[in-house]
Formats: sequence, C-alpha cells, structure tokens
Amino acid sequence: MPHHAKDAEAKLLASIHEVFAEKIPFNKVLGLDVVSLAGETPVLRFAMRPELVGNFMRGNLHGGVISSVIDVCGGLTAFLGLQKKLRDEPIEERLQRFARIGTIDMRVDYLRPGLGQWFEAKGYILRTGNKVAVTRMELHNDAGDLIAIGTGAYTVA
Repeated sequence: MPHHAKDAEAKLLASIHEVFAEKIPFNKVLGLDVVSLAGETPVLRFAMRPELVGNFMRGNLHGGVISSVIDVCGGLTAFLGLQKKLRDEPIEERLQRFARIGTIDMRVDYLRPGLGQWFEAKGYILRTGNKVAVTRMELHNDAGDLIAIGTGAYTVA
C-alpha cells in the first residue's frame, strides 16, 4: 500500500473512532470504546457498571445491553466491510456512508449470564453486497467466556 493510502486509511480509522466514541450518545451511555479496527474485525470494549445490570440478584448484564452492544458491533463491522468497496472514494464520502448504515435484522443467542469486570465484542463480516452486509458478532467477558453471539443484516447503500 502506498504511503499516502496508508495515511488516508489511518485518517479514516481515526475519524471512525471519534464519531463512534464521541458523537453517538448511546455508545457513550454504554461506555463503549473502540479497541481495534484492524482489517474488517472491530473490537469494542466496555466496563461493567451498576447501570448495566439486568438481574439485581445475580448482578449480570441486562439482555438489552448485550443485544445493543452486539448490534453496534455489527453495524461497525458492516461499515468496515464496505470500506473495501469504497477505497477509491474520498475519506469524507466514505465517512458519510456511516450515517446510512441501519439494522435490517438481527438475532442474538444468549449463551451465559453476563458476569465480569469488562466485556469485549468482536465482529466478523460474512458478506458485503451492494445494498446489504451480513455480519457475525461475539461478546466475551474478561475471563474469555463466550457470553452471547449474534448475526445481523445491515443496509449499506
């Protein structure tokens, strides 16, 4: 990859990180941080907090928090998958596509109670078409236990 292309990619990833972490209010409520955007596999992390508890007896994550994090991760994965198709477009154009990504359908399988000090979501692109991207997401706790998995379809047009 030529040096100017690497600079453009670095600028794009920094912009995505800023938009994602600072400009989307719900992501701030969840406490999401972008740990990695390497390749088409984003990694998001968030800490357990009392506000995120669903079962006060067990102290585990609320199912809505789990599905929300999986959905956010899926949308970001879809956006990263789209970048290969848009690599000749200007950065501003590519970033504007972020606003057009929307969830069409999502499925979440809850495998274990959401117990831990922090959690990490990782996304994988399964297919990026001209209008729809399909993704797979995993949520692990700090002990490496697989808490939940999801698949999602996202508009990318």
